[in-house]
Amino acid sequence: MKLTKDMTIGEILRIKEGAAEILMGFQMGCIGCPSSQAETIEEAAMIHGLNADEIIEALNNN
Repeated sequence: MKLTKDMTIGEILRIKEGAAEILMGFQMGCIGCPSSQAETIEEAAMIHGLNADEIIEALNNN
């Protein structure tokens, strides 16, 4: 399944093995945050000043 930046962090953590480590590599500590269940990768990236496309690429290529 191809991951997209409009998927929530919680959804990605449930379906992608190793996603937590990849997200932490981008300094996204939000993986444990309650809002991660409803926050998309794109929204989280914007809040953290990151590029959502780079994060999704890393998630899809690992």
